[in-house]
Amino acid sequence: MKFLLVFDFDHTIIDENSDTWIVKCAPERKLPNELRNSYQPGHWTEYMGRVFVYLGDNGVKEDEMKRTMTTIPFTTGMIDLLGFIGENKELFDCIIVSDSNTVFIDWILEAAGFHKVFDEVFTNPAAFSSTGYLTVQHFHAHHCAKCPKNLCKRKVLKEFLDKQLERGVSYTQIVYIGDGGNDLCPVMFLKKNDIAMPRQGYTLEKRISQLAQSLSPVQCSVLVWSSANDIMSNLKLLIKD
Repeated sequence: MKFLLVFDFDHTIIDENSDTWIVKCAPERKLPNELRNSYQPGHWTEYMGRVFVYLGDNGVKEDEMKRTMTTIPFTTGMIDLLGFIGENKELFDCIIVSDSNTVFIDWILEAAGFHKVFDEVFTNPAAFSSTGYLTVQHFHAHHCAKCPKNLCKRKVLKEFLDKQLERGVSYTQIVYIGDGGNDLCPVMFLKKNDIAMPRQGYTLEKRISQLAQSLSPVQCSVLVWSSANDIMSNLKLLIKD
């Protein structure tokens, strides 16, 4: 009996958006208007690439970025929740599927000592170039019209489950914990026995309730959370059953 926990990262594990938090490193902690206005829907990764060039051009170095990123607060109760999952790893496999990037997530998890809680992290690959600039790439290519160009979380989840099945691992239940519009696609992939946990007041919760109102509800159970303590209470009930 094993459960798969799938976490989003921004506004779920951490209480902020890691990509917008990095702007604290910019001169006067803001971006020029023409850079801010250059974002096009569905092309966030390209936009962040331009933000990183701007930071590099302004002499922002890796150590300053790291210091800034490790000050992001975790969501209320999340430190306790991740501690609980870490103590019960025989029951839980745990992955992150995020539109952030490998550098930011590694820094934040490492600084808080949570690397071992997660079996895998699926996010946009990032690295510092030889000139000291942070660069970011698309996670993969996909054909899903609903998702941003660089990442379809449903595709990631499906491929992970297929790979696990090849290794002889299948799950009693999948619990998907997230907040954003790009979490809807994987939630719609979940089966009747699975659980979606959208964060209260955020886009994912609103989208799920819109689907229910238009009489095409998601198949899985839906449990809304406002602090990670709510998630922990539900996980404790699951493992009791």
